[in-house]
Amino acid sequence: MGAKSRQTHASQSHGYHRCVVAVLLILLGIPVLATLLYSLSQHWGATVLPDGLTLDWYWALLHEPRFLSAFGHSLLVALATLVLATLLVVPAAFVVFYYFPRLDRAMNLLILLQFAVPPVVSSVGLLQLYADGPLPLAGTPWILVGCYFTIVLPFIYRALASGLQGMQVRDLMDAAHLLGASTTVAFLRVILPNLRKGLMAALFLSFSFLLGEFVFANMLVGGRFETLNVYLYTMRSTSGHFTSAVVMTYFLFTLIVTWIATRLSR
Repeated sequence: MGAKSRQTHASQSHGYHRCVVAVLLILLGIPVLATLLYSLSQHWGATVLPDGLTLDWYWALLHEPRFLSAFGHSLLVALATLVLATLLVVPAAFVVFYYFPRLDRAMNLLILLQFAVPPVVSSVGLLQLYADGPLPLAGTPWILVGCYFTIVLPFIYRALASGLQGMQVRDLMDAAHLLGASTTVAFLRVILPNLRKGLMAALFLSFSFLLGEFVFANMLVGGRFETLNVYLYTMRSTSGHFTSAVVMTYFLFTLIVTWIATRLSR
């Protein structure tokens, strides 16, 4: 009786967990499904379902030069930020863990400081700092790249720190030195390959996050270098079917990037 009672309790527990997961998936999926149907509908008024389905909104979107330009701007800024972050953060993380391991705590505190300042306050400060002077970067993509660098810094550094903590960096470097490798060669051929999966996952997740950033892009560059989310914001008063197609295109692209990051993290 005891074993049968435990089996009954376990089956009830599994059933409850399945119900919770099913309800959560329904709550998350209904808005996405509704947006998808609206982007595919010819007309959707007072009826429960759309009157007809069409791909005309997506066809118009793909032939909209302003959308293509905004999407290209978002890709350009995101890729430039990730390249800059990789070139600066990867060597910095290695130097911290190999030469100055006690600085790791200070780095963790430093990279978290940005979360203490709201994005609106940071944007106003950056505008005042770079509006005039020898580097008038306000309104240019360069100020956006620098700002995005501070956003992705915590994600990339923590991914690298977790990878470096899981390996004996000093022992690996000493072994490479004994075999005649220089510090640079040892880093490139021994340390970096062990960080590849974590780094790629962090880069892809940061990429999907940057594509959805709106506050900094709208305040720092706005329409002077229109990104995808700024374009979506300016098009909010046009056809809801068209804007739904924009949202679903962005969602599908972000979903693919996130799936790639998840596969790499495994």
